[in-house]
Amino acid sequence: MFSVKFIKVQPTTYVLQYKNGLVKREGAGLAFFYYAPTTSMVAVPMGSEDVPFIFDENSADFQQITVQGQVTYRISDPKKIGALLDFSINPVTQKYISEDPTKLSQRIINAVKVLTRKGLQRLPLRDALRATDTMTTQVASAIKDNSELQALGVEILGLSFLAIKPTPETARALEAEAREQILKVADEAVYARRNSAVEQERRIKENELNTEIAVEAKKRQIRETQMDAEQSIQQKQHELQQSEMEAKIALEAKNTELVSLAMENAKREADVKSYSVKGLMQAYQGVDPKLLQALAMAGMQPGQMIAMAFQELADKAGKIGQLNITPDLLREVIDSPVR
Repeated sequence: MFSVKFIKVQPTTYVLQYKNGLVKREGAGLAFFYYAPTTSMVAVPMGSEDVPFIFDENSADFQQITVQGQVTYRISDPKKIGALLDFSINPVTQKYISEDPTKLSQRIINAVKVLTRKGLQRLPLRDALRATDTMTTQVASAIKDNSELQALGVEILGLSFLAIKPTPETARALEAEAREQILKVADEAVYARRNSAVEQERRIKENELNTEIAVEAKKRQIRETQMDAEQSIQQKQHELQQSEMEAKIALEAKNTELVSLAMENAKREADVKSYSVKGLMQAYQGVDPKLLQALAMAGMQPGQMIAMAFQELADKAGKIGQLNITPDLLREVIDSPVR
């Protein structure tokens, strides 16, 4: 009775019960009693398994690269792998008797390593460091078609490369080169910024100069307009002065003509008076002067007649010895109105 045992496996484990070299019972997640002295058990895990890996490879330019990633697989055909590898377990402890189950992960990692080496050896270091996605696609496609894994009944569910890194020395060298490149780009950016600032300053200066030129052009245009206006005003003033001079000349010509006419008229009047006087003189010629004097005294005032008498006395003053004039006579001469 103590040789009859009970075993129960997980639903993700495919168990095969062998008795006398023949499969007596098989399936996933079984629970049954068995006779221990004549029974052997094979337990094949069917769940997915994540296997991390890290290994070193060389690039096309012989630079060492560290590849880190993870592969996910599952056993799709338990009977096939159970026939090729030893997945026997101790029914009591349910632990594997051999090391084949632990070596399966390494076989898969070795297959990934071989395919990764083929891809990296065609790429230089810089391209290899940037080829994570490309290598993941290529290696994942190739590993799924791997004949060895298909023969074992293993299905690859996924593959990912987490990092492809150079050695620390190479990384520092690349960092230094990248840093120099970044500094160079920064210097070029500073130069471009300064050049842009100089260019902007030049444009500002040009705009200021263009503005000054435009202002000076406007000032010159204003001065020219003012000069044209002044010239027009001067021309108008000249025309006005010319008109005034012409008017004055015409007036002077009229005045000259008037003066000439006045002179001719005065000359004619003088000629008429001369002719009249000449006629009178001819008429008075041969007449006694005393008669003429007597005619001139006709109608004179008493004062005028006294004045004529004094004039005759003055003409004959050399013949008069003594002359007495009374105050009454002088008073009479002074008081008499002169007409």
